Amino acid sequence: MLVVGHIGKPHGIRGEVLVTVRTDEPEARFVAGAVFHTEVQRDRRVTTGPAVAAAAEPGVRYQVPPTLTLESLRWHQGRVIAQFEGVHDRNIAEELRGVLLQVDSAEVAAPSDPDEFHDHQLIGLAVVDPEGTELGTVDRIDHAPASDLIVLKKAGGGTALIPFVTAMIPTVDLRAGRIVADLPEGLLDL
Repeated sequence: MLVVGHIGKPHGIRGEVLVTVRTDEPEARFVAGAVFHTEVQRDRRVTTGPAVAAAAEPGVRYQVPPTLTLESLRWHQGRVIAQFEGVHDRNIAEELRGVLLQVDSAEVAAPSDPDEFHDHQLIGLAVVDPEGTELGTVDRIDHAPASDLIVLKKAGGGTALIPFVTAMIPTVDLRAGRIVADLPEGLLDL
C-alpha cells in the first residue's frame, strides 16, 4: 500500500477534513469517487472496523472504515479540503484525524523517468558500497525539503540516513534488488 494522504483537522461543521497530500500526482489521486484504504496510526485511540454512521448509541465511538470514498473536494493553500461519503458532521470528521489514506501499489503505474522510483520499489533493497560490501537494507524513504533520504537499516544494527542524490547513490538496480552507495567516510557513523 502507498500512502497518498494524511487526514488532518476538521474544516467547518459539515464533516469536511483537511488532507495533507503525499503524492506526486494529486490531481490523479484526489478526484470525486476515488476510494482510499485507511490505516489508523498506532498512537491513535480509534479502531478500524465497519463504519458506524454517527454513533448509534451514546458512548459508542465511530470506527474508521477500511475504505473511504471521496465525495467531493476543493483545494485550499496546497491542501485538499475533502468530504468523504458517510462523514457529514464535525464529530465524525474529528475521529478521522490522523488516518492515513492509501492506494494499492499494484494500481500505480511505474514512473516514465528511469531515474525516478516509487518508495515501495526501494524498500527492502540491499544497499552495498562500490566494492559490493553489504551496508544494510532500505527501511523507508523520508522526504525532506532538501532531498529525499534513504533510511538505512545497517547490517551491524541501528539506522543511518543517506541523502538520495546521484553523488552518493550512483546506481539503483531494481532487477538485482540492490542500491550502490558511494558514501563519504564516516557518514554511517553519525
